[in-house]
Formats: sequence, C-alpha cells, structure tokens
Amino acid sequence: MSTTEELFREDATLAHCDARVIEIVPEGLVLDRTVFYPQGGGQAGDAGRLRLADGREIVIADTRKLRGDETTPARHVHVPAAGQEALLAGIAPSLPLEVTAEIDLARRRAHMRFHTATHLLCALVPHPVDGCSITAGYARLDFHTAEPLDKEALTTGIARLVAESRAVSHRWITDAELDANPQLVRSMSVQPPRGTGRVRLLEIDGVDLQPCGGTHVANTAEVGDVVVTKIEKKSAMTRRVVLGFATPV
Repeated sequence: MSTTEELFREDATLAHCDARVIEIVPEGLVLDRTVFYPQGGGQAGDAGRLRLADGREIVIADTRKLRGDETTPARHVHVPAAGQEALLAGIAPSLPLEVTAEIDLARRRAHMRFHTATHLLCALVPHPVDGCSITAGYARLDFHTAEPLDKEALTTGIARLVAESRAVSHRWITDAELDANPQLVRSMSVQPPRGTGRVRLLEIDGVDLQPCGGTHVANTAEVGDVVVTKIEKKSAMTRRVVLGFATPV
C-alpha cells in the first residue's frame, strides 16, 4: 500500500491538487496525495511543479514509485529537477509542508491519448503483448506473434475506432475475480499489481477490457489522429508496432 493517495486513479483529468509534502527521501519528495502518475505499466511518469505558499516552485522532472518491504510502505516519489538542492534543504525542517501539486498537462494529455490508442491496437491485433512503452512522443507495443502486420490496415483500424467515439471507463475487481478470469490479462511482460486486494480494469465499450492502472481519455474520439509509424520484426516471435501523432503536439 502506498503512503500517497493517488487521485489520478479515479480522475485522469485532474491537473492539480492541494497536498502536503510529508517526507523528503534521496530520490525525491513524498506527498500525502497527488495527481502525478508514477512510471509504471509501460507508461512514463508525470512531470510538473509543486507550488509553495510563498510563491516558490519545485520543478518535478519525473515521478517514480519505490517498492516497499515489511517495514517500509511503497513510496510515490516526485523527482525534482537538478539544481534545487538548496531549496529542498530549506523546506525540510518545515515538514509537513502545504503545496499545490500541478502536472504538465500537455505531457499528461499525450500519455492519455497514446495509452488509450495502445488498447485500440490490442483490439486489432489478437496476440499477447510482450512489452510496451508510452511516452509523450510515441508509444509502442511488442506483440508475441510470427505473423506479419500491416501498417496501413492498423492505422485505418485505429482511425475507425476513434471515429466510433467509444466510451472509455474503469472499474475495480477483486484479485479473486481476476484469478477466475485469466483471459483478461493480455500482457506477458507486465502483470497487474497485486497486494491491495483489488485490480483496476480499463474498458473501451465493445472493444477492449483488460487490467490497467494508467491514465486514459474518456472517449476514443479524444485519441485523435494517431497513426502507425513503424512495424519492426524484433525476433522470430516479436512484432513491434510504433504509434505516433499524425500532427505533432
């Protein structure tokens, strides 16, 4: 269980929130609640800033999650950009410290569009996923298959699902329910997180249903002009599909 309330799990559109810095660790700052998504499940972490009451800002370059153990809970860490050591040392004696946490919304929006697009791609390619990466500049999925994939056909398929304006939503199921429905898991390389007793399911109405903790748009129409930019044969049983925006953001 994380020490941080993860507001983005229920509402990926939240751009900022009031929070408290409760701890500073070597890797960065720990808040009691946050809108920052930590790197995981193939999706890059959020960047942004923490605004202090006196107007100063701590620039956040990345967000990571540190694993916990029997004595230390998992930590949701906001990684500061370089050159802010004096500022961090100055605020340390004042913890807990009130801040406003604010994400880089353009970066988040790109992550949301690409992540939902990868789920559309999963619906078009009926093979297990053996690796993924979702960034603000591109996304990729590695499929476990020896079959050739058609770049134009996949681009056309994504455009069709985007134009159909399918609703995107999430719900929670128990670990036991997931165990009873193993077909829901499409990924070979990233397994749904366990330990909290529940698993988050991402559903694209009539198109895709699988465990996912990432951030997504609310409707496929919001994915916009995402195209397949490249298909690579990475091995005898791996085909990599790379996605990009038709118009750079």
